[in-house]
Amino acid sequence: METVLDTLDIQRILPHRYPFLLVDRIIEITPETRIVGVKQVTINEHFFEGHFPGAPVMPGVLIVEAMAQVGAVYALQQIENRERKLVLFSGIDNARFRRPVVPGDTLILTVTPTRVGSRVQRMHGEAHVDGQLAAEADIMSIITDRDAVK
Repeated sequence: METVLDTLDIQRILPHRYPFLLVDRIIEITPETRIVGVKQVTINEHFFEGHFPGAPVMPGVLIVEAMAQVGAVYALQQIENRERKLVLFSGIDNARFRRPVVPGDTLILTVTPTRVGSRVQRMHGEAHVDGQLAAEADIMSIITDRDAVK
């Protein structure tokens, strides 16, 4: 898997930082088709401390957030002045969780745009582990000025 954007590149696009940056790298960006990101799930993740201690499972809401972050990279790549913009969730539909995601898993996050506008975005995200579908969701978001969120 070749890296298209590494962690530093992603941090130049997204405002998220540890412990909430949930995408490690982007391995594919195909305009008008899809973006693919990678999240290496490690036992050191802060959420494993309290989410089923002794049987750590990545929370489903964080898997959806990881898909949304990959989608936000895609959306922000398409616009000018992206350093002054934020991508905010406006809806999540049809979320399904098919298998647990555990420490040691490599989460492959594929996000396909279904509507990309200057303000409203709709995307379908899928998270796979070892070729198996772990989760999927339809994600809606809006793009707004960073200054408008205070």
